[in-house]
Amino acid sequence: MNVTYTHQSICSLKGSTVDISCFYTHPSWHNVTEVSWFSKWESGVTNDLSQDPEYADRVKYHRQTDKDSTLKITDLRERDSTEYKLRFKTVNAEWGYTFSGTTLSVTGLQVEVTPATVTEGQRVTLACRTVCTLIDNPNPSYIWYKKGQRLTNQNNSLILNPVSSEDAGRYSCAVEGFEDLPSAEETLTVKYGAKNTLASIHLSGEIVEGSSVTLTCSSDANPPVDKYTCYKKNGAHYQSLSYGNTELQHVFSHIQSSDTGEYYCEARNEMGTDRSESINIDVKYAPKSTSVSVNFSGEIVEGSSVTLTCSSDANPPVDKYTLVQEECNLTKASGQSYSITNIISEDRGEYYCEAENKYGRLNSSRVFVDVQYDPKNTSVSVSPSGELVEGSSVTLTCSSDANPPVKRYTWSKKIGYQSISYGNTGPQHVFNHIKSSDTGEYYCEAWNGIKTGTSESINIDVKYGPKNISVSTSPSGEIVEGNSRLDPQQ
Repeated sequence: MNVTYTHQSICSLKGSTVDISCFYTHPSWHNVTEVSWFSKWESGVTNDLSQDPEYADRVKYHRQTDKDSTLKITDLRERDSTEYKLRFKTVNAEWGYTFSGTTLSVTGLQVEVTPATVTEGQRVTLACRTVCTLIDNPNPSYIWYKKGQRLTNQNNSLILNPVSSEDAGRYSCAVEGFEDLPSAEETLTVKYGAKNTLASIHLSGEIVEGSSVTLTCSSDANPPVDKYTCYKKNGAHYQSLSYGNTELQHVFSHIQSSDTGEYYCEARNEMGTDRSESINIDVKYAPKSTSVSVNFSGEIVEGSSVTLTCSSDANPPVDKYTLVQEECNLTKASGQSYSITNIISEDRGEYYCEAENKYGRLNSSRVFVDVQYDPKNTSVSVSPSGELVEGSSVTLTCSSDANPPVKRYTWSKKIGYQSISYGNTGPQHVFNHIKSSDTGEYYCEAWNGIKTGTSESINIDVKYGPKNISVSTSPSGEIVEGNSRLDPQQ
């Protein structure tokens, strides 16, 4: 009797199905009563695989003739790797123990990465390995997968030269025809410097002064970024703000207008440094530093041309300026500039500007516009009013509107076609004991250093009782009887 196995050794994929076959001979007078397969020989005792709990649901025996047998094992497992033998019984004996059987090696696919640690730009090889040569397909085609997606390569080696960060990921392989039996995934890790660094602000609207704003920096790097630095443009240079070791967030808890500007992030790891594109932070705010100015050098004289200009710091820019004259609470203009081409004394006073945009309004401090002009409305008044009686006290008062104020008053009395000046006596001329001789026309002149203003004349009529009583005769000389004469009693 003899048993001949088709293969001394077989290599099959884990999870696949294998057929182990053999042929046996026996004398014609020995009728075979039982055929079975076994894998263990212990003290002369064998166990039928079909009865073994580990194989019972996975093995089947097939016979084409009474001299062959095939063992089919499905769902191969690595522990199925061992030697398998046939046993057959006849009426008189059992055979198969002493013959060499078929050795089964169950292998899984494995992805090997060389070198184990790779830096972007280097060459890396991924090999699909088995521990033995597959019996059914010694030169198979291979299928490669990245993150579950099939690649076009069909060799047992996948070469990436140069490797990039985009090549990093989970790879697996399979033998063509056994796509449902892929290898375990192997992760390819590619080290690279920081890239795709980004500075960002997430807002639903405008950035308004006083609100909270977060500037976030992020970057793609392997190993991860160990330092972020945030910079703000300051003139021709950039100023460092802060840094961290994770995704950087620079928080402006109460952002100010001074925070407006250009920013960028820098990311660094052991492989290199990368910087983001610049982003602009535009902080909106209500008007501030509102002021009003007068574009006139020197003293403003009545008749001059004067322009008042409003200015204010605001974002967005001021959309409405209002110039107000304080004393009258009078709106002079709705615009940034107000020109007075022929200024008059009534334009004299305090002015302020009101600046307004969509976020608020602010008034400027007051500026005084001092208009200088000649004395005007010069006039004389007398006190007391009514009849002026000789001997009483009488005061003449000169008044005049002038800027600068009147510096000198001059009093004069008209006598015929001439005038007598009393000189610089001040705004009042006082008659402590007025006399009848003071009767007449008086006027005053007011001088403010620019010009002189002259009042209308006022008439002073001093009332008095009889004075200088005397007796006289007419004609003069000797009085002759019979002549006419003036009788004082008549």
